Amino acid sequence: MCRIVGASRTLLPLLAALLQASVEASGEIALCKTGFPEDVYSAVLSQDVHEGQPLLNVKFSNCNGKRKVQYESSEPADFKVDEDGMVYAVRSFPLSSEHAKFLIYAQDKETQEKWQVAVKLSLKPTFPEDSVKESQEIEEIVFPRQVSKHNGHLQRQKRDWVIPPINLPENSRGPFPQELVRIRSDRDKNLSLRYSVTGPGADQPPTGIFIINPISGQLSVTKPLDRELIARFHLRAHAVDINGNQVENPIDIVINVIDMNDNRPEFLHQVWNGTVPEGSKPGTYVMTVTAIDADDPNALNGMLRYRILSQAPSTPSPNMFTINNETGDIITVAAGLDREKVQQYTLIIQATDMEGNPTYGLSNTATAVITVTDVNDNPPEFTAMTFYGEVPENRVDVIVANLTVTDKDQPHTPAWNAVYRISGGDPTGRFAIQTDPNSNDGLVTVVKPIDFETNRMFVLTVAAENQVPLAKGIQHPPQSTATVSVTVIDVNENPYFAPNPKIIRQEEGLHAGTMLTTFTAQDPDRYMQQNIRYTKLSDPANWLKIDPVNGQITTIAVLDRESPNVKNNIYNATFLASDNGIPPMSGTGTLQIYLLDINDNAPQVLPQEAETCETPDPNSINITALDYDIDPNAGPFAFDLPLSPATIKRNWTITRLNGDFAQLNLKIKFLEAGIYEVPIIITDSGNPPKSNISILRVKVCQCDSNGDCTDVDRIVGAGLGTGAIIAILLCIIILLILVLMFVVWMKRRDKERQAKQLLIDPEDDVRDNILKYDEEGGGEEDQDYDLSQLQQPDTVEPDAIKPVGIRRLDERPIHAEPQYPVRSAAPHPGDIGDFINEGLKAADNDPTAPPYDSLLVFDYEGSGSTAGSLSSLHSSSSGGEQDYDYLNDWGPRFKKLADMYGGGDD
Repeated sequence: MCRIVGASRTLLPLLAALLQASVEASGEIALCKTGFPEDVYSAVLSQDVHEGQPLLNVKFSNCNGKRKVQYESSEPADFKVDEDGMVYAVRSFPLSSEHAKFLIYAQDKETQEKWQVAVKLSLKPTFPEDSVKESQEIEEIVFPRQVSKHNGHLQRQKRDWVIPPINLPENSRGPFPQELVRIRSDRDKNLSLRYSVTGPGADQPPTGIFIINPISGQLSVTKPLDRELIARFHLRAHAVDINGNQVENPIDIVINVIDMNDNRPEFLHQVWNGTVPEGSKPGTYVMTVTAIDADDPNALNGMLRYRILSQAPSTPSPNMFTINNETGDIITVAAGLDREKVQQYTLIIQATDMEGNPTYGLSNTATAVITVTDVNDNPPEFTAMTFYGEVPENRVDVIVANLTVTDKDQPHTPAWNAVYRISGGDPTGRFAIQTDPNSNDGLVTVVKPIDFETNRMFVLTVAAENQVPLAKGIQHPPQSTATVSVTVIDVNENPYFAPNPKIIRQEEGLHAGTMLTTFTAQDPDRYMQQNIRYTKLSDPANWLKIDPVNGQITTIAVLDRESPNVKNNIYNATFLASDNGIPPMSGTGTLQIYLLDINDNAPQVLPQEAETCETPDPNSINITALDYDIDPNAGPFAFDLPLSPATIKRNWTITRLNGDFAQLNLKIKFLEAGIYEVPIIITDSGNPPKSNISILRVKVCQCDSNGDCTDVDRIVGAGLGTGAIIAILLCIIILLILVLMFVVWMKRRDKERQAKQLLIDPEDDVRDNILKYDEEGGGEEDQDYDLSQLQQPDTVEPDAIKPVGIRRLDERPIHAEPQYPVRSAAPHPGDIGDFINEGLKAADNDPTAPPYDSLLVFDYEGSGSTAGSLSSLHSSSSGGEQDYDYLNDWGPRFKKLADMYGGGDD
């Protein structure tokens, strides 16, 4: 069974905590001071302190709630402080006088501001009657008896008692651990039992909040609880023997955390924005503000009430709004909201828990910003009664005047935007008014041309109103009116021809000098004394001229309806009329001459070429007539053959098919193939008629059975005309002449090459010529070699064929050729030295060898060189006395010689 002893003990801490919270709340409302609210914290402990044992809780007052505070202990080896202000023992030690007092520091992490408080620990006194007193105050929970058997039958036990929950206030100051209840089993008299608790808060996270003495079964709480984190703990108590065997069924223990008023109301937004139309009646809903409280909403701690602390500005009344203290709805309570006077109100709203109790409740504030929205309660008003403007005549899309208005409503809203209209003075709709979206001005614009000679001034009546109608109850007129005086400025206008175009009808064939008409222009500027002169602007056929003063048009050539410049019997000419105004203006006019046809064109045969067979059958030639005139000076036509030559009517016959077509046939049975020119007389129907003899070229050819010309005969019959044939022949002849001239030129060139003499007279020898040498021997460095082996006997011209009289003096004389050793085709490398030595001996004994420093052999290059013989150069001769600096002036090719002979001693 379950026994509960001293149940009233749990109510005492609750009442004490409530009283303390009320006092703290009252103090906070009066004055909030950052720091520790007490100078010394005291805690009563037993003699032995265990590691991790919570000792007490120090509270730090953070008025603005934005400070981040870090706690430190003056004796960190023995005590530590958590972020929530709970002080724990770092190690286990017996409490003595040296641990009786220490300091706790609180430091702001941002500003480094520091506070301190003293902590005093004292030993708990022990008295003999404490055990009895404790047994009377601590609640004891006994495990219920199990169902037992008696004489082999189950004995029914009484219904188990329901263990009431344990109520524990949050934020208790201890001392900790604080004993709650004692759990006991009836079997502890006979057995040595061990007690334990399980569940969240004991052996499950958050662990260590509740502990139990395994021997005595004393259940204790180790730290202050926070209802806003966990409002209820559900634990299970167990009893086992020393062997771990369960001796009792687990029992449930529910611990309710009693709410304390430890949380201020918090608004969802620090700044609330709302709107209300100006002129709203009292009772108009504006907005709703909402605050929440983390405390129990079903208790006084979480019941909020709202009120307005202040209103800015306080015009026209300091109480323009009120708030529902339970729902937070803000409504208007006074009339007189005028956006043009006050555009925005700022309210300070306060939310207080404990149902708004100003003594015990906690409060918080927020700002409500109420914007007064505009309604159309002010019509636009013109800044002047009359506006003035001017415009040149015949100009459109010109701004004549700017109409300015004032409107007290909010700019760029439908209640501010002005709409203008013309209510009078413009019956023909020549003006329009557009609204400037930025300035709200009215722009009076000309939309139709205005003639100064017709209207010199306009007086317009204009009205302005808003895009939306005025709000109800407004006593102002809905629109404003004004007048606009517009003056028209006279300008020089273009002369104009009337009518334009001007159409006249004339027969073609008029002779030059005939006056056709007078084409004059009018000047619309009646109030300007100006003269007009005329010039011709366009006359494609150059048939006309115009008098520059009176505009009289006269022909200067014969008018021809059949001219290519005439389209659909109409000839167009354009003339220009210019005045002498400032600036001068001009206008154009078109004269259209409708030319009447006369019979001035004779008809011609069409087609002009045809073909037929040598016999009358099986085909004939159909012809018609071409007449550039039109009816009645054209068809029907009359076709006939001339009397001469007589062969025409003897060979041909013509038959009229209708008014436009005739048929030409062979009159004889056979006509030899060829080209025949058949004259045909064609007469039109004009009055008087006009006749013409037109030549029809007929190609007579051999035909097949179908009446078609054969291929050969078709080629002959389709031959080109005489002019084309002559042109082709001329081209062929010119081409042949060019080819012949090219051949003759090539042959002549070859002869000149063959006849060119290489030998020239010594007096005419030019040393600057570039001569070709047949061969050259080696230089001085090659004297040890047989240079005759390098000669090409097949290319060297025999000396015997050269005339003796022209032989060079320094040329090798004619003697029998010495016998030089012949090198074998594949000599042994060891024989090369012997071969060279033998050749050297043969050269030394050769009487024909020139006694010169070089063995070079040249062809004949002429005689009488101004440079003299090269044999005068000897290697052993002294040239040091000569000046060779002139070689530097001969160019880069003589630079080496200049360095060799003109370089000084080196």
